[in-house]
Amino acid sequence: MQTTERSPLRIESAETIVTSPGRNFVTLRITTADGLTGLGDATLNGRELAVESYLRDHVAPLLIGRDAGRIEDTWQYLYRGAYWRRGPVTMAAIAAVDMALWDIKAKAAGMPLYQLLGGASRTGALAYGHASGRDIPELFDSIRAHLDEGFRAIRIQTGIPGLDSVYGVATSTAGDGERYDYEPARRTALPVQEAWDTRAYLRHLPTVFEAVRNEFGPELPLLHDGHHRMTPIQAAKLGKALEPYDLFWLEDATPGEDQAALRLIRQHTTTPLAIGEVFNSVHDYTTLLSERLIDYVRSAVTHTGGITAMKKLLDLAAVYGAKSGIHGPTDISPVGMAAALHLDIAIHNFGIQEYMRHDPRTLEVFRTSYTFVDGLLHPGENPGLGVELDDEAAAGFPYAPAYLPVNRLLDGTVHDW
Repeated sequence: MQTTERSPLRIESAETIVTSPGRNFVTLRITTADGLTGLGDATLNGRELAVESYLRDHVAPLLIGRDAGRIEDTWQYLYRGAYWRRGPVTMAAIAAVDMALWDIKAKAAGMPLYQLLGGASRTGALAYGHASGRDIPELFDSIRAHLDEGFRAIRIQTGIPGLDSVYGVATSTAGDGERYDYEPARRTALPVQEAWDTRAYLRHLPTVFEAVRNEFGPELPLLHDGHHRMTPIQAAKLGKALEPYDLFWLEDATPGEDQAALRLIRQHTTTPLAIGEVFNSVHDYTTLLSERLIDYVRSAVTHTGGITAMKKLLDLAAVYGAKSGIHGPTDISPVGMAAALHLDIAIHNFGIQEYMRHDPRTLEVFRTSYTFVDGLLHPGENPGLGVELDDEAAAGFPYAPAYLPVNRLLDGTVHDW
């Protein structure tokens, strides 16, 4: 019996685009011989050019001539074939390739990507917004503004008395004095240095959540990001202190490297725990999931090997009753955000999606089809990821070096930011 081999979608080019519409982004564009294009997000905040070089100099030459439809095989080829595995630079580069190939496959099929992932499991993905303020009145104003925008869940970050600048507070004045609603990485010659006092934070934060609950009632889901700044016993103390205020989660309570720390925190509090935005592999989660030490997986598609790897990670999380909380700040480009939304719609164990609106300049470069309506995000029905890049607009925003802040304790010791 005569058979005819299917003609593959042969990769003809793979190019990196670095652009800075309000902040720096690294994008990979793969083009097939028949003209289909796919986009992937490779942004690594503060180390963008390391990934751009990795892609341009080491990965792109390996892609030319390959079948764009062989997504799993290409993922394994780039992960196992390099010998040096994992790490944020490697995994962001692999993620960009993976997203671009999924974008091409879904475009070739003429359907939005989530349909290839099993179809929709929900009508929209619940999103949480980022409310902050230097004091409680300013925080309340920010919460009300987010509620007016349609958010149904709110992350709460607040200034600490005695500290000039604190992570997550949009009106912090360190560095150039500008708000960093969209981007905390400042365009300065050296990283801005911020001061930190954990004991002051632990004293102040429960009073903030008490005030927020008294003002906005018991139903509004509230989240908080500790941003890796506590020791295990400090995090346990905070989690217990926040129990009366029924948090949706306490995020990144301790540095992610020490997974055993979560055992101690779990012993002392029933506040739900989320972690993982600095992780880049399923292997970072095996202990946390198998011992049921966390409730939400916080990895970004961009930094964890792309759609292929994140789907496997979230399927593993489902076995242990954990849900998704995919990382989605503005240092994830609209391409990476779209990839997250297609997963959010398709997977069964969806929890919540972080959503911080991109700078309007960013949306000039990246034309998106995803929507935010009544607190829910949806990737849209365009074939592929649903994001297109405007080359002319991108060229108008050249790369500019930028650094995330560095934290120091009041005695000058370098601390987790």
